[in-house]
Amino acid sequence: MLAAGSPTVSFEFFPPKDDAGFERLFETIGALRSLCPSYVSVTYGAGGSTRRKTVDLVQRIKREIGIESMAHLTCVGANRAEIASVLDALETGGMDNVLPLRGDPPRGQESFEPVADGFRYASELVAFIRANYDFCLGGACYPETHPEAPSPEIDIVNLKRKVDAGAEFLITQLFFDNRDFLRFRERASQAGIGVPILAGIMPVRSLAQTQRFASMCGAQIPAGLLRRMDAVRDDPAAVRAIGVEHATLQCRQLLGEGVAGLHFYTLNHSTETRAICREIRGLLGA
Repeated sequence: MLAAGSPTVSFEFFPPKDDAGFERLFETIGALRSLCPSYVSVTYGAGGSTRRKTVDLVQRIKREIGIESMAHLTCVGANRAEIASVLDALETGGMDNVLPLRGDPPRGQESFEPVADGFRYASELVAFIRANYDFCLGGACYPETHPEAPSPEIDIVNLKRKVDAGAEFLITQLFFDNRDFLRFRERASQAGIGVPILAGIMPVRSLAQTQRFASMCGAQIPAGLLRRMDAVRDDPAAVRAIGVEHATLQCRQLLGEGVAGLHFYTLNHSTETRAICREIRGLLGA
């Protein structure tokens, strides 16, 4: 898909907690199917808590809905044998794509610590999968620098290590200022990172939620955007409208800059993502 030349469009979901949530999610994915996404991805859950659900969901999406899917896989709370069992299940289920991640520390744990015979870094997980399986592997990256990295320069060195281990494309964490993405893409290129870099876009649904996510991943909300949303904080529809407008402008500009793809953090909702994709459809070259 990435080699075809046209920018990809992908949507990210997380596994619901119950059966009713699964059915609602399938309705959401069905609503987005008309947009012809290149693929969808499914997260792994805090501490690997949704491991089985992730495997089941990506298989069901591909089998029943007919959309290519990608499973996230983290190092959290699992040793090599346990991770291999998940990879075996994905392979047996006909999955082709995996997004290996280190993952966040489990709740109540301030810093990440691998389990015995586990992996400390995503680059180690990537290398393990590349040595033992034939999946297409992605990787995560941070336009505004990973919160735990001592400096942007070291962050890029660590990212290069992950690509050298076998990551074939990268998806950025969410960002709201395209200049951050473009500067990051240039730094990555100068460091010899030549794989496609997809831009992670999160349509705003609520100001508090967006501020929380941005804080977690080290992203900055531009002052002008923050003022606009704060002025209508008590009007959820108005906040969402501003979010759609901003994300649509981001996507237009990024496509004009030749971005390899757009990856939407949907938070299991379709309305905002559909609105954005309708606006940019003519720019996607499909």
